[in-house]
Amino acid sequence: MTTSPSRSVLTLSQLNTATLPQAVQMLGGIYEHSPWVGERALSARPFRTLAQLKYTLAQTVEQAGRDEQLALIRAHPELAGKAMQEHSLTAESSHEQGRAGLTQCTPAELALIRQLNADYSHRFGFPFVLAVRGPRGTGLSRQAIIGTFQRRLQHPPEFERAEALRNIHRIAEIRLNERFGWEPLLGNRCWDALELLAQFTDAPCADTGPLTVTYLTDAHRACARQIAQQMRDSGFDQVQIDAVGNVVGRYLSPDAHARTLLTGSHYDTVRNGGKYDGRLGICIPITWVAELARQGQRLPFHLEVVAFSEEEGQRYRATFIGSSALAGRFQPDWLDLQDADGIPLRQAMQQAGLNPDAIASLRRDPAQYLGYVEIHIEQGPVLGELNLPLGVVSSINGSARFVGTVTGMASHAGTTPMNRRHDAATAVAELMVYLEQRAAEDCDSVATVGMLHVPDGSPNVIAAQCRFTLDVRAPHDAQRDALVADITAQLARIAHQRGVGYTLEETLRASAAPSAPDWQHRWERAVAHLGLPAHTLPSGAGHDAMMLHTILPQAMLFVRGENAGISHNPLESSTSDDMQLAIDAFARLLAELAAECHA
Repeated sequence: MTTSPSRSVLTLSQLNTATLPQAVQMLGGIYEHSPWVGERALSARPFRTLAQLKYTLAQTVEQAGRDEQLALIRAHPELAGKAMQEHSLTAESSHEQGRAGLTQCTPAELALIRQLNADYSHRFGFPFVLAVRGPRGTGLSRQAIIGTFQRRLQHPPEFERAEALRNIHRIAEIRLNERFGWEPLLGNRCWDALELLAQFTDAPCADTGPLTVTYLTDAHRACARQIAQQMRDSGFDQVQIDAVGNVVGRYLSPDAHARTLLTGSHYDTVRNGGKYDGRLGICIPITWVAELARQGQRLPFHLEVVAFSEEEGQRYRATFIGSSALAGRFQPDWLDLQDADGIPLRQAMQQAGLNPDAIASLRRDPAQYLGYVEIHIEQGPVLGELNLPLGVVSSINGSARFVGTVTGMASHAGTTPMNRRHDAATAVAELMVYLEQRAAEDCDSVATVGMLHVPDGSPNVIAAQCRFTLDVRAPHDAQRDALVADITAQLARIAHQRGVGYTLEETLRASAAPSAPDWQHRWERAVAHLGLPAHTLPSGAGHDAMMLHTILPQAMLFVRGENAGISHNPLESSTSDDMQLAIDAFARLLAELAAECHA
């Protein structure tokens, strides 16, 4: 068994009051062979929290020059490389590589890793750096390490340099935890609960690994039962599965007439999705309720945690089925929608033991509620690039979606001069270049052509028709509408200039959901209390908070994602350290709200 390097446990008070040489020595080994990181970061003393120290160290690296960053990366040893063979690793690296099982590689694994080391060094000019202790700190498997190695070999050089630095910060975080004798206990419990929930997946995915949980499948119902049991085990007073499959848990106030704070997120997934999208916002409040119950604490308001049954729109052509019922916006004609197998939604509900006739009764009375807060994995790269574990959402972007068709004229690709063509595909390509440029002018708008199709296309025929989708999003409805107007006007100009026709049909329009200022400020104060900057950012993705926004004030907290923030993907990940900070922020928000109720 590999043990951690032997050091006495450090405290922030000791670090804050030590002389600079002493303090630099205290942080020795946190950043591999790079004492300059700690020395520069110490100018920001005193540190109030460990999270503040971690952030300051990471920012010190980010503010360094490129040469210093490369030197830091190159200070790290290869995985299972020469230094490990010669027993010349630092105590910290030896502990980490040993805990990941790299000292027990088979000859075939060792040969593969050495070849990967050589290929990686040749491509990027620095060694492969991976936080082998993983997102929970317990160690990645050798299979996972090799798979990550192979995947990251395909990255563009600048992206991979940033990914190496992100892994260095994660290595430093784990080393700091051990140096200060700290462990994210509640974050670990939350992480474990999410892993347990991820065991349920739709067939045929159950045998192949990817996570897919669509509305009212066997896996979906198993998730609901698991969440309900977790709520009961955590000390919720009331737990039920409602008429649309939402799992509802209530932790009651001693004051029966108190109002309720609503929180939660969804537990369905996209196909081949991640473990944290939606579910993180379920497990974090459940984890904190378990801690409140353990301490025998009650709140001056009821806390209602809802695991929404459907948000992704994967099985039926309806989204937000779970939260729409609470907002009183469930559309009765959805019950007639059919899935790919021809099963109507009403029938699927009845087969799952749900009562569609009771859906209308699920609407919440706004007068009985204080508001709605939601915690969600960011699903983007911003927080990771800023070295911030948490971010406060300022608004959920309004969106508009369209399906379009451009119609030109098919003709011979070899005999038709370039200035005589009526090329439908080129017209759409020109539109795509425009919308990319136009959306960028707003800084926080986005526009995407996600699907393209040339019917009956052929390599030697100019496209007669091109079908496409258009997705436009912005933090404010007026900004979104202005972007849509410019894009449609440009499409008209392109069509006129190229002599092609077009149609553009709107299929969805969702209003922006700005965060309620007082609730957003509560999140900001909760994050600041942890010693972190309260960074605000818009949400480009839709969330259940959009639906609850129609009846309640709402605000969201984002949690940093690993792997450059990728989401809707099996690589979606988050660390138990970041989950712990989100739990702490949630607890702080509840404590502040409780103080307001008592005032």
